[in-house]
Amino acid sequence: MGLKFTVLYIALIVAVNYAFTQVPPITLADGTVWPPVSLVVGFVFVVRDFAQREIGHRVLLAMLIGAVLSYFMADPFVAVASAAAFAVSELADWAVYSFTKRPLSQRILYSSALGAPIDSGVFLAGIGLFSATGVAAMTLSKMAGAVLVWWIVRRREAAAG
Repeated sequence: MGLKFTVLYIALIVAVNYAFTQVPPITLADGTVWPPVSLVVGFVFVVRDFAQREIGHRVLLAMLIGAVLSYFMADPFVAVASAAAFAVSELADWAVYSFTKRPLSQRILYSSALGAPIDSGVFLAGIGLFSATGVAAMTLSKMAGAVLVWWIVRRREAAAG
């Protein structure tokens, strides 16, 4: 059994949390603070879906491993906020992915559409930067990655018949 997506999932959790401590946020025109690292977080949701295909419900253990590693490899303040956000949003994402019997492309899109705003809101609240504009900006940037992967997978499904 291959574990490449599971290992990538754990690595992405750690990398994103580390990047949040290294890449300064951008202040938008309305004064909202937006972390540009959120552009890559959408891929974490999608990679989680592929990791779940590899290891099933044990993907929740992979999430926990990523959170624990992040605590030691990134700023603990960011890691705790991220772990809380991942726990809530990834459980929602996992539930949609697990219990809908839709094609993979649709499960990727639906689970990300639910998980991305939850993750954004919980994370921004955890680091003290919650705002509706910030949640919207982070959600849209996360969904950009999810939509790209959805489109690629949907094309493959259509080609396969």
